[in-house]
Amino acid sequence: MSADTKPIPRIIPIAKTRTRRLFVFYSAALLLTGAVSLLFADLLYRTGWSHSRTLLLILFVILFFLASVGCMHGIFGFFLRRISDRMRITQLKDFRNAGIADASTAIVFPVFNENVIRVCEGLRAVYESLQKTGTLEHFDFFILSDSTDPDKWVEEQRCWFDLVRELDALGKIYYRRRLDNEGRKSGNIRDFLNCWGRRYRYFIACDADSVMRGETLVDLVKLMETHPEVALIQTVPGLVNAETLFGRMQQFSNRLYGPVFITGLNFWMLDMGNYWGHNAIIRAEPFMQFCDLPRLPGHKPFGGYILSHDFVEAALLLRENRAVWLAYDLEGSYEEAPQGMIENAQRDRRWCQGNLQHGLVLFFRGLRGVSRLHLLFGIMGYLAGPLWLAFLITFNWILWYQKHTGLSVITMRGILIDLSGTAHALLIFIICMTVLMIPKFLALVDLLFDSRRRRAFGGLARAGAGVVAETVFSTLHAPLQMLWHTRFVVTNLLGVSVGWKTQKREGSTTWTFALRRHWGHMLIGIVWSVFLWALKPSLFWWFTPVCAGMVFSVPLSVWTSRIAPGARARQLGLFLTPEETEPPPELISLRARLKIQEIIGQTALHRKHAGVSEAVLDPYINAIHVSLLREKTSNPLYAEQFEMMGVGSAKTRLLVEKFLAEGPDKITPDERLLIMADANAMEWLHEQIWLRPGATLAPWWRAAIQEYKQE
Repeated sequence: MSADTKPIPRIIPIAKTRTRRLFVFYSAALLLTGAVSLLFADLLYRTGWSHSRTLLLILFVILFFLASVGCMHGIFGFFLRRISDRMRITQLKDFRNAGIADASTAIVFPVFNENVIRVCEGLRAVYESLQKTGTLEHFDFFILSDSTDPDKWVEEQRCWFDLVRELDALGKIYYRRRLDNEGRKSGNIRDFLNCWGRRYRYFIACDADSVMRGETLVDLVKLMETHPEVALIQTVPGLVNAETLFGRMQQFSNRLYGPVFITGLNFWMLDMGNYWGHNAIIRAEPFMQFCDLPRLPGHKPFGGYILSHDFVEAALLLRENRAVWLAYDLEGSYEEAPQGMIENAQRDRRWCQGNLQHGLVLFFRGLRGVSRLHLLFGIMGYLAGPLWLAFLITFNWILWYQKHTGLSVITMRGILIDLSGTAHALLIFIICMTVLMIPKFLALVDLLFDSRRRRAFGGLARAGAGVVAETVFSTLHAPLQMLWHTRFVVTNLLGVSVGWKTQKREGSTTWTFALRRHWGHMLIGIVWSVFLWALKPSLFWWFTPVCAGMVFSVPLSVWTSRIAPGARARQLGLFLTPEETEPPPELISLRARLKIQEIIGQTALHRKHAGVSEAVLDPYINAIHVSLLREKTSNPLYAEQFEMMGVGSAKTRLLVEKFLAEGPDKITPDERLLIMADANAMEWLHEQIWLRPGATLAPWWRAAIQEYKQE
């Protein structure tokens, strides 16, 4: 048994501290929930009890507890930032003087039909940043492709080889495309570890849009070297490169509120943290041994492969007495986010199904209580929307029933407080709003104590204006999130599974697309508004923020997805972040190179099946493609997959002839992939396309040859 797989006892002082902190943190949340729930129950009691009021109280307790937990994260995080919490992994030991000479580390970028240029330029920024640290020799880079688009496949290979040549990084940057997408992203990582994992002590999981500073990567390795009991360290990626108004508000929220919230989160997690799937360093050996995810019983959407694999992998490591930490105070970890409300909801759709699957994972044997807590909060993050909707509907039902039956309402005196019914309700409303707003307020106060950080956000006044504007938007956006999450949960319960699609990371929302996605929200908002006005005009005004977000969802979605409003907000100094006012070299380099690539792309030809034709016509691209295929066939793990796919079979030979005679449009995408996976077929196609008379080739190929000659 290697050193990385031996059971390592939990560090007792940390365990005792975590137990005390867990008790204090959740006791505070429960006490606050209990006190306010009693006030709410007293309010309901004043007008007479009923089954609907019982349901309303239950929903209130659940929703307010979730809000209280968020509030406590803000409160505890704020005070810890003021007194400097010593119980964090970067302060437990002096790690910065540790050596990493023996710590081989792989940095992996799993991709699936992504913007190839963005992936490669992000990798370049990380590579060059790491090179400046003088420790590049201890790191290798891997692009792990699961792409199913033949054109993306070819583009990935071309961009990878160009990157290797430009950086003189042969033997440092590798490219591998899987033949079988089994298990999605977690399966992609597992496939890499099966083939390469034992060459590395650690691997750093990135996303397609990840960028990490070289110093941060080195610090992560040093932390792992000085903490052999740790299996995984998660960084907190800051959102960057947003241009639309929606993206910049999300980015602003992440950078301003995030530090306070995350510090509070780490207060009770300590060495039993969580994994968010990327921008984290992982000890390869225990991950390979303990984190081979099982397939859940039953059919989709709840059965099959676990979509939200990261939470489960962290739980499995903790089950084996391995520590998982959150290095929230390490700067230099970045990612990008969706630029529009609809794209953000599409990402939530995948996460919702994955988190709901955790309802089965909760009952895995041997999981630690904290892991079950992580899983439960992940589930509740999506159940909160349907529960909130149920709360509002139940409240409306009670009022409608009173009016419909014509029963008079006799208001009794409260048991706990002697206030009028209106004042009692207003008090509870103020408490709820205070609980929701405290983390934002404390984040602003936290800014007062750090002059450099305050300048990075454009000053306290501009940061405060940004908080007000973001809060107004969040108030309008929250009802849409509620409806989206309700739909996601209901469709999952009805057996509808989400597909695996590439996340849209750029581009504005058109009016037509917004109308298709939001017409239901608009209709619900209009009908609900009319109902409330007919029921009680004063109630209508209380529900205005909820209904307004629905009624105006289309213009809100379109306007916030545009770059122009985002640029105007930046000119006014709104929603500024440190990475905008004081951008690190990695992001400066990335943005500059992407701008160059954008200019080049505007002058390039973009014909259909461009990648396929390039792989056949261009001797340079064809040689890269064929050599990578031949290398793959020498691996027994892949050779069996080639055989199962039918590569080299009689069917492939027939398809190749059809491919030349009729063109790529006449065969299916799967058939194109089958041809492109056959090294002999691709080599033969390259010869034949230049040897055969033009009359024997499809018109599509003749046009492609002419375009290639002109280029």
